[in-house]
Amino acid sequence: MRRALIDTDPGIDDALALLLAWGSPEWTVETITTVAGNVALEAGTLNLFRLLDLRRPEPRPLAATGAARPLARPLKIAPYHGVDGLGDLGDWPPVQPGPASPDAPRVIVEAARRHGHDLTVIALGPLTNLALAVEADAEALRGVARVVVMGGAVDVPGNVTPGAEFNAHVDPEALARVLAAGVRPDLVPLDATRQVLLERPALESALARAAAPFADRVRRFTEYALSRDLDRGKRGMDLHDPLAVGVALDPTLVEWEPVRLAIGPDGETRRAPGEPNCRFARLVDVPRFLALFMERLCPAG
Repeated sequence: MRRALIDTDPGIDDALALLLAWGSPEWTVETITTVAGNVALEAGTLNLFRLLDLRRPEPRPLAATGAARPLARPLKIAPYHGVDGLGDLGDWPPVQPGPASPDAPRVIVEAARRHGHDLTVIALGPLTNLALAVEADAEALRGVARVVVMGGAVDVPGNVTPGAEFNAHVDPEALARVLAAGVRPDLVPLDATRQVLLERPALESALARAAAPFADRVRRFTEYALSRDLDRGKRGMDLHDPLAVGVALDPTLVEWEPVRLAIGPDGETRRAPGEPNCRFARLVDVPRFLALFMERLCPAG
């Protein structure tokens, strides 16, 4: 049985990525860990429980909270997602979070030891939790099937600085530590994610199949990001984190290039000479990915 562990900082596109993951029968999403990134840890963890309550995946995954700040610098959050991280709707139903482990790095290590090559680890936020897990047991992380990381900007401009993507910029020390540990992740950088846009008509078509309360909630929190992007002249919102989940499900959705990356002080992901320490997604089969995403985004109602 294929198993997935998702490390996330929800986040509007994280929310869409989780809905894609929960709608995919190829695996069981056994564990979800939260990390500070798009929003503070407490807010991101609350968003996870809001999404669990909205989608109610079966089986319900184990939840674990992780790092509240990067390894060596202050946290920088992303205003793109709203103050609460999910579009500031203000009327989410109250949720009962239930028990959550307070030690995501330990949970990640234990899952890697227990499931080994049956486990895919998907990191959608800064790599602080993964870096701490690697520090505890790098061999266990090297033994999983794949580690898929959304982050970086290899041959394209960054989205925070001219050379750095947000996740890498928030905790560059963590990304450098994971690469140095020999995990050899599959990196899904802005080079790939900017190729895939969610446009409003396609979203409406997908949501038309879902039950009205669910569809309305997804439409409203996604509209926050869509409106910001449309106001900036884009045709839609980039599906950064959903693409990472998509290629975790099916690596043939993209063309890969092995590369050695060095991490700059602000999170720049620079090509460097020497043996590859990861591979990165360069070219996306956009029609195949969008078909997968739209089909699985939400359950038929």
